[in-house]
Amino acid sequence: MLRGNKVGLRARHEEDIPLLQADLYDDPVIHSRAQGSPWRPTTPGSKSSPVAVDDSAQGYVAFSVVDLESDELVGTATFWGIDDHSRSAHIGLGVLSSARGKGYGTDIVAVLCHYGFVLRGLHRLQVETLADNTAMLLAAERNGFVHEGVMRSSAWVLGEFLDEVVLGLLADEWKSSLKG
Repeated sequence: MLRGNKVGLRARHEEDIPLLQADLYDDPVIHSRAQGSPWRPTTPGSKSSPVAVDDSAQGYVAFSVVDLESDELVGTATFWGIDDHSRSAHIGLGVLSSARGKGYGTDIVAVLCHYGFVLRGLHRLQVETLADNTAMLLAAERNGFVHEGVMRSSAWVLGEFLDEVVLGLLADEWKSSLKG
């Protein structure tokens, strides 16, 4: 398990899947805001559940996130689009509705940075999020991510196009922020 101040990132357990699916993916509004694909209902226990993990998938690493004190499941964390040649990846997270507003997001991003830069030897991490996703923007900024741009009207969400913000962090910037 990877440990932060508040959270641990561990492998996805079978018993995590029903809770993660029900809270983060079965609601069309939440799913539409978090995913780049249209919502569709998924049968509970299905191998095609969006939270089921295929350990053989290349360029993708999924974690379940637990509170370190209670060991309670609080969300998901993901590395995707891992490019071993350019040493870069995208990160994302989802916090269960009952765990929002407790500072987990900032700690999850910090642990993802440690995983990416220290354990995987990556050079760059990137976040893309909806422009109105204040929680993710703050979690990324608190960890040193820099606003790199806005992709105007790039996300189709619930019948309208929304802007996405791109943020990036380089390994040297992250290391410098740890010293300061």
